[in-house]
Amino acid sequence: MIRKLTQNDHNTVLSFLSEEPSINLFIIGDLEVFGYDSDFQEIWAEFDKYGEIKAVLLRFYQSFIPYAKGEFNVGKFVSIITSYPRPFFLSGKSDIVEKFEAFQKLQLGKKQETFFAECKSTENLGENNLEIKKATLDDIDQILAIRRSIDEFQIRDDAAEMLRTSMENSTARSYFTEENGQMTACVSTTAENSISAMIVGVCTRKEYRRKGLATGIMQKLFTDILNEGKVLCLFYDNPEAGRIYKRLGFKDIGKWTMYR
Repeated sequence: MIRKLTQNDHNTVLSFLSEEPSINLFIIGDLEVFGYDSDFQEIWAEFDKYGEIKAVLLRFYQSFIPYAKGEFNVGKFVSIITSYPRPFFLSGKSDIVEKFEAFQKLQLGKKQETFFAECKSTENLGENNLEIKKATLDDIDQILAIRRSIDEFQIRDDAAEMLRTSMENSTARSYFTEENGQMTACVSTTAENSISAMIVGVCTRKEYRRKGLATGIMQKLFTDILNEGKVLCLFYDNPEAGRIYKRLGFKDIGKWTMYR
């Protein structure tokens, strides 16, 4: 049986998702912030014959994230997704979302696969003498400016609005260094929830690279988040970046696939 969940199901679905808190941080965070009654967010669950959840599907606007611990009714989830107007986007744990590739009517877009890593301990984090600041809403323009200076970053048109909303909801934070009033390096979180946080936006202006600024910021940010009892997680597809993260205590726990 598949049905849409309500607030009455919250403890049950959170228990199901919390067995892999890093993999499910987007679903957990969205449920904690936006709940079950918004126009732009819905979540369905498939139940086994004993009434236990075996799979879920989250819709956040036109983006869908499935999660399951074993076999599930992929076809039914496909029917739910295709009942919404295009374009829609699919992402999730690779071995789960790849089951959707067999359904041609989804017309999945370009496939991007990244490594998914998590960190649970501060034991590999050092200290430094950098002056590191925590960003406020007044720093949003500078955060986006430094991100735009990085060739690999793609900044959405509504990035400022999204970042402001996330900071106001306490689902995102940014730490940075600066020189002469200009932001020189920055590291951010997104999708923060009660048990986990995603690291994003690790960037340093080209003229300030190779000085350890981003690593120093990460040490400070990671320590603060881990001391709050949360698990850190991130995506990476750059082997050099992966080596840096692993020196800081991250371990690969799987792969994440997005279709755009």
